Amino acid sequence: MTTLILFKRIAFVVVGAVVALAGLGVANEYGFSPFQPPQTDRSQPAVLMSIQNLSRYEAAVANFEKVIDIQDEVARVPGIIPGRRTLFVAVGTVDAYVDLSGLADKDMTLSEDGKAVTVRLPEPELEKPNIDHAKSHVVDTRTTFDKISDFIELPQEAKLYLRAEKDMTAAAEESELRKRATANTKAMLTATFDTLGIRATFID
Repeated sequence: MTTLILFKRIAFVVVGAVVALAGLGVANEYGFSPFQPPQTDRSQPAVLMSIQNLSRYEAAVANFEKVIDIQDEVARVPGIIPGRRTLFVAVGTVDAYVDLSGLADKDMTLSEDGKAVTVRLPEPELEKPNIDHAKSHVVDTRTTFDKISDFIELPQEAKLYLRAEKDMTAAAEESELRKRATANTKAMLTATFDTLGIRATFID
């Protein structure tokens, strides 16, 4: 077998494989993948495990939008083929609350005439970011090569959500969310004590 004939056969096989991959990529794009078998849902109803009482005041909420833009270079392919670019837009909130169950006798001092109270509030705490899955999405900026290879390596969205949560937590820590939570809690307690005819004073 001559070298030319062997080269033609190899080229024919490679072209055939590329065409097949392209067909699978288009099929996946429109939901017609031959690798998706029928699905049977045997999930059970949600089971209530317990209910807990809460003694905390949800004092403030911060709204965040995080854009994650990652470019992955593709190894062992010609330089003219760009790598995968993932553009993920995450929308979520971070709640700040004050745990009033932590107030002890030493944190609240009532005056002798019962008309004034001195309060030392606990430090506000931050909830874990709550990502809105309905509003968060991946913007499709991939190349044709990326779409063809999707059936081999699916996007790891879980890592994107974890990255967004981490960044939102950091942003919330650097913001004035805790300070706002403290101010709102003081305002709520002041109004509550006012209805009882008691003047509230807060100390650090």
